[in-house]
Amino acid sequence: MASGPAGSRRAYVTLVTNSDYALGARALVRSIRLSGTDADVVVLITGVVDVVDMAPLMALGARLVKVDLLPTSDAFNAAHGRARLHGNAPFTKGEKPAFHTPLDNFAKLRLWQLEEYEAVVFIDADALVLKNCDRLFDYPEFSAAPNVYESLSDFHRMNSGVFTARPSVATFERMLSELDAPGAFWRRTDQTFLQHFFPDWHGLPVFDNMLQYVWSNMPALWDWASIGILHFQYEKPWQDPHPKAAELAPLIALWEAFAGDGPVPEIAALPGPEQ
Repeated sequence: MASGPAGSRRAYVTLVTNSDYALGARALVRSIRLSGTDADVVVLITGVVDVVDMAPLMALGARLVKVDLLPTSDAFNAAHGRARLHGNAPFTKGEKPAFHTPLDNFAKLRLWQLEEYEAVVFIDADALVLKNCDRLFDYPEFSAAPNVYESLSDFHRMNSGVFTARPSVATFERMLSELDAPGAFWRRTDQTFLQHFFPDWHGLPVFDNMLQYVWSNMPALWDWASIGILHFQYEKPWQDPHPKAAELAPLIALWEAFAGDGPVPEIAALPGPEQ
């Protein structure tokens, strides 16, 4: 069920599974609108999201599409529950907030059901668009940036916080058949699965999915003028208290500007990290 008809053949798509990610999505949707795009902005909403959380997204012109979580088996759900998943594949580089539910991540595969669109760019709700990124619609399926935030050795693995796709129910059905195969375990949930499903994925520039830890871990790579999408992996900028508030203060302040209703800074003029 959608809040209205599609207004374009192209769409930026994000996913909201709870009130915290609705906060993130509001800042993301505003940032996309400020980029000057003519594409639709679609928010996939799972059933637990309250109508109060939807209102700010609709006020910004987002098209809301209600979706169900995927019809995965009990065994699959148990293997990918937060406690077991993080126990088998613990995060050692940063902290995932308590409101992060790994099993919900797979719901982003629902975007392949949006056949009213010819091309979509998916962006996680914990991200900001810092300049017009419409050129991404012309990238082939499946394109994503490497998961670079610590060293160049990260280039072999993609990050699924930003990617390009061509909606197709046939593709979605093939995904479901592979996703919940007997004994399936996707270590980094949708990210691991999508790299499996699209083994020949095309690389986007790291600036199209700049991960926040680059700020402190690889400061020489940071260039505000080149960054199209800033992605707050691990800790979220709206967390209070924030475990890395001092280290990431300039990035948190930028997110807060987009999350509000006032002006946002000139991105290219922002000071970079200390090197």
